[in-house]
Amino acid sequence: MLSSLVLGATVGLVMGLTGAGGGILAVPLLVFALNMTVSDAGPIALLSVGISAAVGAMIGFRAGAVRYRAAMVIAGTGILAAPIGLWLAQRLDTNLLSILFAVVLIWIAYKNLMDGRQKTQKAVNGDSLPCIRDEKSGRFVWTSKCASRLLLAGSFAGILSGLLGVGGGFVMVPALQRYTDLAMKSVVATSLAVIAFISLTGVVVSISAGHFDQGVGVPFAAGSALGMLIGQPLSLRLPAKYLKIAFAIICILVACLMVGKTISS
Repeated sequence: MLSSLVLGATVGLVMGLTGAGGGILAVPLLVFALNMTVSDAGPIALLSVGISAAVGAMIGFRAGAVRYRAAMVIAGTGILAAPIGLWLAQRLDTNLLSILFAVVLIWIAYKNLMDGRQKTQKAVNGDSLPCIRDEKSGRFVWTSKCASRLLLAGSFAGILSGLLGVGGGFVMVPALQRYTDLAMKSVVATSLAVIAFISLTGVVVSISAGHFDQGVGVPFAAGSALGMLIGQPLSLRLPAKYLKIAFAIICILVACLMVGKTISS
């Protein structure tokens, strides 16, 4: 129980420093420290990510940054798709899951390195985007093109959530940036709402199916919340650019360790 609490606090600290994306390290930590499989560690990781995302989404909602109707529609698709990922996770070879997870880590590392080096943001013509908001209501104008793009992203995030125990923020944030005219603040807040819905639903499904170790999961989630409270204030004192680069390096190292462990086994 103590080891789960400490591991959770470590993940929460990283999440507080780097954002919800830091939760991607939850599965590797559980795999290495507690010798769990990726499929068993996934639901526990989802709980810590889901709780953190829910807190962030509530803060964004109070600030009026969450497009909650869009979040519920996207999350609904992700929730329907998540059981597919859970089903695959229980049937695919453990080594294959580890390799897939390592690939995801490398992708996230690449994105963080690019974000860390980026100095300016390219202007985008809102009229050319699939999803634009009505000037009067501020709500999305739902067209078939808009719906198909966002629902596809939600489905992909849901499958990855069930398969690897990741929240899917690395899918939703780029999708909302690419397909909508939302400001970055709303992109992040809406993504957190989607992640919270999908992740916590995945946890409920895992518990119902008997694939959730509560003895590890509960203290891990508690430690994650504690670490989050410590990490968030610290993140305000450290340059975001260097935090992204440091997180990317950690992701690369963890990916290499996962591949090494898979090959040696």
